[in-house]
Amino acid sequence: MVIRQIEKQDNEKVALLIRAVLSEFDVPKVGTAYADPQLDYMFEAYGVPRAVYFVIEENEIIIGGAGIMQLANESDTICELQKMYFLPEARGRGLGNQMMELCLTAAAGFGFEKCYLETMPYMKAAQKLYVLSGFEYLDSPMGCTGHTSCPVWMIKSLEP
Repeated sequence: MVIRQIEKQDNEKVALLIRAVLSEFDVPKVGTAYADPQLDYMFEAYGVPRAVYFVIEENEIIIGGAGIMQLANESDTICELQKMYFLPEARGRGLGNQMMELCLTAAAGFGFEKCYLETMPYMKAAQKLYVLSGFEYLDSPMGCTGHTSCPVWMIKSLEP
């Protein structure tokens, strides 16, 4: 198993993985990551300053991923944990913890002071990981993610 930064040739595989997981959880296709315009071009979307997307590859198959990027229409000190999804074979193996640590370390290294995320209310395992990682619930959304169908908002202060 290897955790590495996304490469251009990963674009299609990552898009398929994210859409498969969202479909598995019956997430709405509108107002979620499913419809994000950059979903089919993740390598290019994260090829900007202060952004990174990591994939987990096992036996030449991408089984998970997550990224960090500036939260749109917010202070430049706030990033967003984005598109953190895992195929069923990746779950329950501690990979979420590893990916979370890697993303939050990268965010702090980019100079972000806080990390924001959005999720669905029935994604309980994900929320458990977020809470264990120090995220706290918010009463309203931040920034402009375009994810109008995601009603759970969380934030975490990052260690310098």
